[in-house]
Amino acid sequence: MTDRIRWIFAGQLGAEFDDGSRMLLIEARQAFQRAPLHRAKAHLLLSAVRHRAAALGDRVEFHQVERYSDVIAGRTDLEVIDPTSYAARRLVRQAGAAILPSRGFVSTEAEFAEWAASRGTKRLLLEDFYRTVRIRTGLLMDGPTTPVGGQFNFDHENRQPPPKRAVTLGLPEPWWPEEDEIDAEVRRDLDRWQADGLVNLIGADGPRRFAVTPEEAELALADFIESRLNDFGPFEDATLTGDWTMAHSLLSVPMNLGVISPRRVVDAVAEEFTAGRAPIASVEAVVRQIAGWRDYVWHLYWHLGEEYTTANNALGATTPMPDALLNLDADEIEANCVRQTVAGVAEHGWAHHIPRLMILGNLGLQRGYDPQQMNEWFTAMFVDGTPWVMPANVIGMALHADGGIVATKPYAAGGAYINRMTDFCGGCKFKPTVRLGPEACPFTAGYWAFLDRTEPVLRSNHRMAQTLGGLRKLVDRDAVVAQESLRTTL
Repeated sequence: MTDRIRWIFAGQLGAEFDDGSRMLLIEARQAFQRAPLHRAKAHLLLSAVRHRAAALGDRVEFHQVERYSDVIAGRTDLEVIDPTSYAARRLVRQAGAAILPSRGFVSTEAEFAEWAASRGTKRLLLEDFYRTVRIRTGLLMDGPTTPVGGQFNFDHENRQPPPKRAVTLGLPEPWWPEEDEIDAEVRRDLDRWQADGLVNLIGADGPRRFAVTPEEAELALADFIESRLNDFGPFEDATLTGDWTMAHSLLSVPMNLGVISPRRVVDAVAEEFTAGRAPIASVEAVVRQIAGWRDYVWHLYWHLGEEYTTANNALGATTPMPDALLNLDADEIEANCVRQTVAGVAEHGWAHHIPRLMILGNLGLQRGYDPQQMNEWFTAMFVDGTPWVMPANVIGMALHADGGIVATKPYAAGGAYINRMTDFCGGCKFKPTVRLGPEACPFTAGYWAFLDRTEPVLRSNHRMAQTLGGLRKLVDRDAVVAQESLRTTL
């Protein structure tokens, strides 16, 4: 038994981070005072930390303080599994803690570094990384290099629009955790802190909808596999106003808290295919999202460096985000797709990847919202938003602010895509096929105005050649650009 005590953070709250030693857990209120924060996110973090402290019992040294320094100053007995942000890594090194390699992902930092070095001058493409992970782990493999089903990626089968005239996918209600006295205590504390002006919380709080303990995470995983896994693939990109979860797993929060291992999730899902209970397209889609994309953005966070979020603005986007977004005020938004998405984030602190990327991200891309501000907003307003998750997703994928490091071209789309993949357009004052006049869709018109603004930068991208050719043939280009320059509401 070591004389050291393991200092664990909010992303390290499960068995994977517990080697049986004494634990140090610090709830520092300073972490909730840095910026406006979604109340549901604050609740989840506090609930998770306090549940872990209760579960560890006599084995934990648990402190509720204003600052980390109130506990760690002068200590020489600390060891830490490398935490998940630059700020936290600076903190533990300044404290003189013994550092252990990070955990909580399917691939290690050393494995990614070796793969990146092997690429030479080639781009660090997700698909290449994903295939390497599959081969190394044996996930969904029929042999050393042969994927089950004969291909690594079944994404082309997973792009179905929502069923016509459907209100929901018709799936059973997801499993929800039962709040307990710890959650009640958290709610009382947040009420008091907010009343005292100590925190700035935005959005609704409760009931808690995401797992914060290992036991809850296992129940959430079992429910996903039983009720929604088979439908996840086909409707992965679909959105319905009356179905905020669709067929998604809701496991991003417990994975990011460290209360369930991503390898546990992908192994369980892969077993469903092996046992003949789930189709390969749905199973592969989950494996790709977790062992592929989730690991990929984690590793890019470290590979691209801390300055990635502040040093990249390839499209010259400087427009401040509007208050309606910053404050999650859906009543101030006219476009139904944006209004419904913002209302959902206000209520749940969550939306799946299409509302994030193709509505909120697409809006920010087209209107030129400041990339750093959007990155910080996504991190603060989403319950699964962490410093390592959002940069590649927001700066790279959604806003193309990195000039093509993460995505080879901007993910810009007009109203036609939103109309095809959601039911939002039917209830909107704007028409997805109209680009001029009072019914002009902000995304359809905004798409062309965006291309007009960024053409000097994007013309060197060969993947944009056909799109920019269409822009040059647009007979009402000047009128559309002038109209969008005057649009003041969302």
